Amino acid sequence: MTEGTGFAAGDLPDDLTAAEAGMWQAFRNGSVYDLSSGDRVVDDPHGGHPWGPERSVRARVLCWLLLDGPPALAGRVSALKLAGVRVTGTLDLAGGSVRPYTELRDCRFDDQVLVPEARFSTLRLVNCSVPRLEAARVHTEGDLHLPRCRFQNGVRLTDARIGTDLLLNQAIVYRDRSGRSISADGLSVGQDLQAELLESHGELRLRGAQIGVSLSLRGARLSNPYSRLALNAPQLSVERTLYLTPAGVGNPLLSGTTPARGTRIQRFECQGGLRLDDGRFGDAVDLERARFTLTDDQELSLRRVHAPELRFLGDGPQRGKVVLSGARIVNLVDRAGAWPGAGRLHMGGFTYENLVPQGPFPLMRRLDWIAAATAEYAPEPYERLAAVLRGAGEDEDAREVLLAKQRRRRETLPLAGKLWGYAQDLAVAYGYRPGRAAVWMAVLWAAGTLAFSHAAHPPMNHDDHPYWSPALFTLDLLLPVIDLGQVGEWQLRGAWQWLAAAMILLGWILATTVAAGATRLLRRG
Repeated sequence: MTEGTGFAAGDLPDDLTAAEAGMWQAFRNGSVYDLSSGDRVVDDPHGGHPWGPERSVRARVLCWLLLDGPPALAGRVSALKLAGVRVTGTLDLAGGSVRPYTELRDCRFDDQVLVPEARFSTLRLVNCSVPRLEAARVHTEGDLHLPRCRFQNGVRLTDARIGTDLLLNQAIVYRDRSGRSISADGLSVGQDLQAELLESHGELRLRGAQIGVSLSLRGARLSNPYSRLALNAPQLSVERTLYLTPAGVGNPLLSGTTPARGTRIQRFECQGGLRLDDGRFGDAVDLERARFTLTDDQELSLRRVHAPELRFLGDGPQRGKVVLSGARIVNLVDRAGAWPGAGRLHMGGFTYENLVPQGPFPLMRRLDWIAAATAEYAPEPYERLAAVLRGAGEDEDAREVLLAKQRRRRETLPLAGKLWGYAQDLAVAYGYRPGRAAVWMAVLWAAGTLAFSHAAHPPMNHDDHPYWSPALFTLDLLLPVIDLGQVGEWQLRGAWQWLAAAMILLGWILATTVAAGATRLLRRG
């Protein structure tokens, strides 16, 4: 093959095949070079039907065109636009600078595509069959589109810089030798990363990736039975929203939108662990109707995530753990069935400012939610929930939460502490139901008045004593601080003495529990 630059108008290298010569001329004209047969079965790049020399071009000729191709025809812009073409050999553009617009549709590559550290204006591979795409540190001024492509040995986009959008919609990616389907640590995307209806067979890595607008995995299916994580994306930064939600199937116009009622949808499914630790999201993390299939040692991990809103509306995983330790959320939108059971939810240091339940989520279920996250007693989740409820004007529910906290704490105390706790709970519900003290006082006062009205009560001083009043005498026993001038004026004997002592003891217990409850209320205020 004759190599060089400075082609005269109409010059063709002398050893091009007929297919390559046609591609050469189409490049200069900026037109689509289509070698499709018109038969959908034959033209399927992922099928097994062979494509012969009449549809084949050498990868070396493509590199020549893209890196050092002939000038465009007068009044035209050179571009490489191929359809239905088989590329033989390795397409190696590593470190090169490609200025022409490049788009290959329905093409088949015999060998891997190598574009590490290459620079493109825009690169589009649409519905192509590619053994492997090696594109570490690739740089595009515009888009990198890879929709409906199939990659048999993975995609590498480590530290890639995409000027506008990265599209992986409906792509199918199998793992490479390291077990990863897509390696994109340090990836930077200027606008959207769309991977809707993606099929990933292996670990999808986005460690430290930065997305300028939104990251959409609507309807994606991530599966990694080979190791713990199907999506490994710690320190991910998304300026707007991460979508792990359903996608409409069969209508390309539905891409990037919420499917309308009646549309056939495909949920986001993740078979394997998901890790979003230390992620930063400008608008929300949306897990509506997401489905997670985990093993016992796998996690849905959102440790230290920061987001204005977390939409935790998926199906509660039957196994594995959900970890929200250290996460900071403004609005927690959830439903009761989305959370796992006891021992599989961890929320140490998890903070949220508002609760927006979708569907019935009664307070008892919310308390079970906290109990599921605290195998051992911890006051913080209860206090956080109470503060959020109080801020929403639900003072009664907030008191119920704090009462549940005291009851949970009571189980950790020694026997004496438990007995005193039961006394406080029975008397005034640890101060969170102060009206109960008045009821107890009224009951004891009435019972004591009735009992002491039948008691013998000789006066201590026969010459000077007040008028006997069973009601005042009982009240004087029950009030440990106030002296009504009754207790020291009358003599009681036998069982009546024991009843008086019991009334004094009950009065002190009641007064102490009321004081303890009032102290808690003042501390909360």
